[in-house]
Amino acid sequence: MGALSKYVFVTGGVVSGLGKGVVTASLGCLLQARGVAVTLQKIDPYLNVDAGTMNPYEHGEVFVTRDGLETDLDVGHYERFLGQDLGAANYLTTGQVYWNVIGRERHGDYLGHTVQVIPHITDEIKRLIRGVLAATGAEVVVVEVGGTVGDIEGLPYLEAIRQLRDELPRQDVSVVHLSYVPVLSTTGELKTKPTQHSVKELRAVGIQPDFVVARCPVPLPEGLRAKIALFCDVAPDHVIEGRDLVSIYEVPLALREEGFDVKLLARLGLPVHSGDLAAWESFVNRLRCPSRAVRIGIVGKYVELRDAYLSIVEALHHAGAALETKVDIAWVPAARVEEEGEGALDGLAGILVPGGFGERGIEGKVLAAGYARRAGVPFFGICLGMQCAVIAFAREVLGWPRANSTEFDPGTPHPVIDLLPEQGKVTAKGGTMRLGEYPAVLAPGSLVHRLYGQDEIAERHRHRYEFNPKYLSAFAAVGLRPSALSPDGRLVEAMEAVDHPWYVGVQYHPEFRSRPLRPHPLFLGFVQACLASSSR
Repeated sequence: MGALSKYVFVTGGVVSGLGKGVVTASLGCLLQARGVAVTLQKIDPYLNVDAGTMNPYEHGEVFVTRDGLETDLDVGHYERFLGQDLGAANYLTTGQVYWNVIGRERHGDYLGHTVQVIPHITDEIKRLIRGVLAATGAEVVVVEVGGTVGDIEGLPYLEAIRQLRDELPRQDVSVVHLSYVPVLSTTGELKTKPTQHSVKELRAVGIQPDFVVARCPVPLPEGLRAKIALFCDVAPDHVIEGRDLVSIYEVPLALREEGFDVKLLARLGLPVHSGDLAAWESFVNRLRCPSRAVRIGIVGKYVELRDAYLSIVEALHHAGAALETKVDIAWVPAARVEEEGEGALDGLAGILVPGGFGERGIEGKVLAAGYARRAGVPFFGICLGMQCAVIAFAREVLGWPRANSTEFDPGTPHPVIDLLPEQGKVTAKGGTMRLGEYPAVLAPGSLVHRLYGQDEIAERHRHRYEFNPKYLSAFAAVGLRPSALSPDGRLVEAMEAVDHPWYVGVQYHPEFRSRPLRPHPLFLGFVQACLASSSR
């Protein structure tokens, strides 16, 4: 743990989805720019141990940390805004908290005591919050409390925060409350009453916010700022405008204009050093003012729910900004490709097939991969996307019409994608995949090797099924060759078509390592190839 231990808690009220994660990430970005050793932590109050078994329709994308924890998508925002790799200490759930406490109870650590929410659950919450500073070496942690004030599952966390405020010096803990200031459609008025009631709920559990971030669709008039300050008992200059913006990457710049970082540092008793956001500003300007555009199709199962592919979308935008290019994403349902065939893919400069689980839409993804190969359209297959490309190649080039993954057809005569023998039969779903960062060795002279510019890499995984190594020579002989293997040569990490402008499939998830100021080389290469394709 660093010399300091400071805690900033970000709570939310009125409705979910206001952007607590982006505000948390933006505060981290601003504090880091001013030389503060900062880390971020997400609290998810649900009883799941992690986000791994949740349907994307309920919770959006599952983000995987370097050490293999399956987390909420906000942790992805944290990594992108900080430019750092985070880990298990940066994410906690009620499931984890109760798991730990019940484990100690079974072990006998509480012999003679009745185990209760207070103090045992709240003590464990405080331990996990304090632990992130020790795990990361940071001096300040900004903690996002998921859900909204008043949710029953969030009460133990608010109580733990109240206790921390009492236990620590006043300058060591600050609370930021994000609330909604809507505009009435009938009169066009901004209304502060929802924010007043939200803060009232927070104060009812013993927590007085130091800052109120007013999420609003239009500029916040000074009169309403003063009204919020009066009724919520915060200083007028601690009411921060959180206006709707075109891009989430503009939020740190907008909060800096409000002086939020300087005010927060003063509240924490920390010196204010000069900050440098020049590189961030340059990135945002390139996002705002691209010199060209390219249309890329994402063929997926959950395309009506964009958050299911959040990291992929952001990685495309990072690459596009670096190339001063607007990436226009065409969302193509895999089921539509099954129904309409190749016509559903017309007009695309490139095709990306993302990861996923389950059989629905698989044939559409396979058709998209086959079309991209035959038409010479740049193709990028990620995780399941790579597997679909392998299946398409086996059927169309190797002449195995029933080739498939045993995930979808256990009786296929050509199981080109399969569970490896040592994986055995999977009985539990949670945390049983190949998760987190694994190394790979790149094939010299391959496209992937040229794009990375290095011989060995480490990328994050989230899958069970693998390319079946017994078919490797058959594929390589007809032009789909491995460009990355595990260090022992057993696992295929990437494959590419040799007689194609840009046809790459990877078993891992490179999108998790893309950053606004450091686009991932594969996404950069893919967008460049799509630009070349669109200019032909």
